Amino acid sequence: MTQIPATDLRTRLIHHDYEPPQGFLAPQPPVHKASTVIFPNVAALRAREWKDKSSYTYGLHGTPTTYQLEERLATLEGGLQCLLAPSGLAAIATVSLSLLRRGDEVLIPDNAYGPNKALAEVELRHYGIQHRIYDPLDPADLAAKITDATRLVWLEAPGSVTLEFPDLPEQVRICRARGVTTVLDNTWGAGLAFAPFDLLGDGPGGQGSLGVDVSVHALTKYPSGGGDVLMGSITTRDEALHLRIKLTHMRLGLGVGANDVEAVLRSLPSMALRYHAHDMAARDLAQWMGAQTAVAQVLHPALPGSPGHASWQALCGAANAGQGAAAGLFSVVIDARHSQDRVDAFCDALRLFKLGYSWGGPISLVVPYDLPSMRSGSTAHLRPGTVVRFSVGLEAVEDLRADLAQALARAFGDTAG
Repeated sequence: MTQIPATDLRTRLIHHDYEPPQGFLAPQPPVHKASTVIFPNVAALRAREWKDKSSYTYGLHGTPTTYQLEERLATLEGGLQCLLAPSGLAAIATVSLSLLRRGDEVLIPDNAYGPNKALAEVELRHYGIQHRIYDPLDPADLAAKITDATRLVWLEAPGSVTLEFPDLPEQVRICRARGVTTVLDNTWGAGLAFAPFDLLGDGPGGQGSLGVDVSVHALTKYPSGGGDVLMGSITTRDEALHLRIKLTHMRLGLGVGANDVEAVLRSLPSMALRYHAHDMAARDLAQWMGAQTAVAQVLHPALPGSPGHASWQALCGAANAGQGAAAGLFSVVIDARHSQDRVDAFCDALRLFKLGYSWGGPISLVVPYDLPSMRSGSTAHLRPGTVVRFSVGLEAVEDLRADLAQALARAFGDTAG
């Protein structure tokens, strides 16, 4: 111990000379909280570098706790570098703001996460950045819309709400041939359904010959798993690209709370087990809903007949000993003969499925959507009607099925089979 040269109790309580012994190991990593980081001397203050995670300079630039989560997430997705952001949307915004400049153009799939489209329509437009919408199920449409001004293409597999699964490898090939950077919203895949940096499965550790340039992940969903944390991540394999995004991240002043990082670190070891449980339950319920007379169409990438099923099979079908892998989401199209009021009544009648956004937590959720207000292109692959999305939690499948049956009966009559 170093003797502190102070006699006043107030000073000694702040500058206490006790240091605990080293070597304490436990299943969970320790939580380091700091804004200020103490340097041993002026030379260290001037020499330390935070950009390569070799040391610490300020809490916003990283702590042992945030570094650990970033490294584990990079391993999960097959990347080499990772950044944490306050939310999935913050991660999306950071990438776009870092890689786009006035006069540039970004392409976004028509079924993209709504706030990503809104970001382009309003904020990016204010900065003189244009955007165009492409058909995610038609690679030729993507190829035709890339121009000399296109600098970034957003990808989603599957798309938001309606869950169409694109030919992701072909989309990446098209962009790579034109020298355009690709960014995947990989929240659904979560690093478990497929490897975003190894789309052909020909590389060790998820690092193959064909992959996206950047993977963005809303850790709010499966890595957290509790419905109580907001966080996002940005994972890359290219050092120069990572540094460019990291400097933007720093200049925007983005940080995450240590206790939130602790919560995600605690949940990561069980994520694969939870993901599989969500997956199996969602498939069971999606198939059952497909037999109900009120339902015109079921949208789930793993089910034959769902838009893009063949692309899902090609990319995700080999996982889990041939069972494939998919998140615990599915949507249904309630037949157009039923009014919006009846659809709302169905959602209100559910007891175990709660009305709420997000997914990946223990509680099952349901949301009805006004799809025409969300899409600008063709939806000919969808049956007429109202789209309702379900996020399947960790409740017993039998109980969830019974809840769906009673709500169908109350809202639509004797339609439950």
